[in-house]
Amino acid sequence: MTIYAIGDVHGQIAELDRALGLIEADGGPGAPVVFLGDYTDRGPDSRAVIQRLIDGLAEGRPWTCIGGNHDRMFHRFVGAGILSDVAIASGKSWLHPGLGGAATLASYGVEVPEAGTLEAFGMDSARDGDWLALRDAARESVPQAHLDFLTALPILHETEAQIFVHAGLRPGVPLDAQVEDDLLWIRKGWLGSTADHGRLVVHGHTALEEPLHYGNRLNLDSGAGYGRPITAARIEGREAVRLTEDGSVPIASAVPQD
Repeated sequence: MTIYAIGDVHGQIAELDRALGLIEADGGPGAPVVFLGDYTDRGPDSRAVIQRLIDGLAEGRPWTCIGGNHDRMFHRFVGAGILSDVAIASGKSWLHPGLGGAATLASYGVEVPEAGTLEAFGMDSARDGDWLALRDAARESVPQAHLDFLTALPILHETEAQIFVHAGLRPGVPLDAQVEDDLLWIRKGWLGSTADHGRLVVHGHTALEEPLHYGNRLNLDSGAGYGRPITAARIEGREAVRLTEDGSVPIASAVPQD
């Protein structure tokens, strides 16, 4: 079975449309596509990206959209004013410039003062009135359909030959015992693992200069969050190629490393 996958999008609507065009040219409008999450943050068009996915699903496209850690941070902020995530070792908030949440809010017309760092507000929680006002502005500006989309995102998708997940799997843990934080955030213990999971694991999350195939896993995050092209891949079993305007090209092989 042929299936297509698109790596992390990070608010880059033009790149998403380019990737979708490449897939349609290769497999037709009915091609099954799995999106690997991180639709939001860093790039300027998170709202447009989510709307494009909602529209495609409404049209009956055979698309599967799984959630990423940035999508969860966005959803948690709008829903509960949560700014941090225990999985962020640096302690940076979602609105820290390095994580890019302010760009997502800006795409909905919500301005975040001083790039939105916690230090700019002089607080460490969402209890402050100014912080709650920012959360409330986001609640007023983000359409309910977008929140519903984020709420419904699965964090794992299985086929007979592949496992699709945003970040990766905890080696040695059965698939049905994997925890959400690992599926959305894992790097340590995963990127250096050579463990075979019985199927090819297709993921994103860890940005590369270009997609790489490690034998047991395929990383399709080619750094759209940092201005690089989004990767669209055609996958058959454990084999995969990257789609380009000049046709399909092999994805380079690499050795796993943390």
